Amino acid sequence: MPLSFPLLDPVAFSIGPFAIRWYALAYVAGLLGGWFYAKRLAAKAELWGSSPQPKPTDIDDLIVWVALGVVLGGRMGYVLFYNFDAYLQNPLEMFAIWRGGMSFHGGFLGAVLALVLFARSRGLNALALLDMAAVVTPIGLFFGRIANFINGELWGRPAPDFPYAVVFPHAGPEPRHPSQLYEALGEGLILFIVMAVAARKFGFKRPGLLGGIFVLGYAIARIVCEFFREPDAQLGFLFGSSVEGLGGGITMGMLLSVPMAVVGAAFIVMAARGYTRPAKAAEAA
Repeated sequence: MPLSFPLLDPVAFSIGPFAIRWYALAYVAGLLGGWFYAKRLAAKAELWGSSPQPKPTDIDDLIVWVALGVVLGGRMGYVLFYNFDAYLQNPLEMFAIWRGGMSFHGGFLGAVLALVLFARSRGLNALALLDMAAVVTPIGLFFGRIANFINGELWGRPAPDFPYAVVFPHAGPEPRHPSQLYEALGEGLILFIVMAVAARKFGFKRPGLLGGIFVLGYAIARIVCEFFREPDAQLGFLFGSSVEGLGGGITMGMLLSVPMAVVGAAFIVMAARGYTRPAKAAEAA
């Protein structure tokens, strides 16, 4: 028997006319959790090797840069990749972030750009800084997907025979996979554990290695979860309409994850072979 959707109000609480939504709190929790964890990583000199070690004040400033990169990049990515025609007809809607519509892939690119610019402004190793960000990012992914579930959005594909299927209020009467929770598990919790173990084992002494592991890991988790997630209504399947045993064709989420997987694998190989090590460290070796 399918589960009824939990009656969770998307609004966490209100202060007068101002409504604070769970989705906004998820962003705050992700950024604050990432900031706290990043400060602990930055304080461990043994993790950094010959790469310049960020100061505590660097991490405090970095969180602002990353927040702007995530929000601006995430919104631009959604507009360009997922609903460009609609926003072209009503350009002012592009700025209505409070109505929803964010893309992880766009937010990822925005965060990367912010990190690179910040590293250059502080004389830090950009790849090592990206590695540190890669270790903490799954925290935000976890809370973001939980917020998607609370909002009853980005629901899964029909699953009438799945015992833990959920009937979402805006997705019709069909029981569906709670794909938001699958993504919270794969892109969030499991990837967080993988990155924490990798950080403990490798540190940031091979710049680009941890970033590559994260990018490849996210791409794999996202592609797997896309087989359970309903494609965006305005896009549908980009190629094909069915895959034997998996029930669906190629989605935009899958398509955008393929180059991520390639880039992630390339950085793992380059870092493992020492191509990304700082010049002084390479000469010493």
